[in-house]
Amino acid sequence: MRLSTKWNQFETSIFSIMTQKAIAAGAVNLAQGFPDFDGPDVIKKAAIDAIMGPMNQYAPAPGLLMLRQKIAKFQQETKGLSYNPDTEVTVFTGATEAIFCTMQALLDQGDEIIAFEPFYDSYPASAHAAGAKLIGVPLSAPNWTFNPAELAGKITAKTRAIIVNTPHNPTGKVFTEGELKCIADLAIKHDLLVFTDEVYEQLVYGEAKHLSMAAIPGLTERTVTMSSTSKTFSMTGWKVGYAFASPEITKLLRSVHQFTVFCTATPLQAGMIKAFELDKSYYQELRRDYLGKRDLLVKILHKNGFKCNAPDGSYFIVADYSAISNKNDLEFANWLTETIKVATIPTSVFYTKPAEVREKQRYVRFAFCKGESTLLEAAKKLEVLGRSP
Repeated sequence: MRLSTKWNQFETSIFSIMTQKAIAAGAVNLAQGFPDFDGPDVIKKAAIDAIMGPMNQYAPAPGLLMLRQKIAKFQQETKGLSYNPDTEVTVFTGATEAIFCTMQALLDQGDEIIAFEPFYDSYPASAHAAGAKLIGVPLSAPNWTFNPAELAGKITAKTRAIIVNTPHNPTGKVFTEGELKCIADLAIKHDLLVFTDEVYEQLVYGEAKHLSMAAIPGLTERTVTMSSTSKTFSMTGWKVGYAFASPEITKLLRSVHQFTVFCTATPLQAGMIKAFELDKSYYQELRRDYLGKRDLLVKILHKNGFKCNAPDGSYFIVADYSAISNKNDLEFANWLTETIKVATIPTSVFYTKPAEVREKQRYVRFAFCKGESTLLEAAKKLEVLGRSP
């Protein structure tokens, strides 16, 4: 029996691997980015009511109209961007599906798409499925900035799009207005599409501000803006994401979406209608809560030999462990999970050439989307790091 080899280069996601290792070792899981607490009960109740009512059959493939209306209104109120819920807003089964469908719809065989690395690990797989190639542009620590000349130099006749993730996973970087305008200028100059992954848009701290590239003059019609309810409302298992794009692009996105999952779970969409009716105070409290968790984990990591900056966004911290160990990041993450009992993610897996990065860099990613008791439990376990691995 002959099997296809076209997916052999992709193995089990590092998030699944490290979570499985954490469970097996009985470790505190600061690896996978899901909260160990749930979002508001009012959202749950709305979904339960939908299940007990008449909302258990297929939803329209683009998403429930009322949810699309709520999402469009939210985008207008928070970013000043106007989208028609009938023709420019689509509900997906998570932002990951939105990313996948976007690349299938808009990239052709032989195209190239530029991404800033380290990057979310679905990007290269989605590009591969479209027959395209992902080209990495490195972000440099400790501030995770990019070199504009290097970005410009990666654009070729094959380049079709640039994907921008802000706030950024895994580094927590929030791209500045100047950086986004630099990217925008190049996109316009070379007639490129722009895909933005903005799932952490509500998790921005201090003086940092989240800016959407679609708001930059000249970018609206060429940009697909993707986000999700998962991080904002702490319901990662519901997988309700969405995308904004011009009618022409949206038609293509929906063509792919209808032949992947067809539609997202109807009662969960109904629940998220209630989420977009929450008072503004919800978002303020969410940021205050995460700011406290961020500062607590930064303090814990500094105390135990890690070097890191407090991120401006997301709920991740990338930490330098070179003062603790010279193991490569995969070895260190496994050791930390199995011996110290704290699970984390090696960052080399988020690069186009992980083997090369693994020998040069000494970084791992921690998630602080956990209860205070979980973070304090991790702190106790990390206290033994005065010893050499």
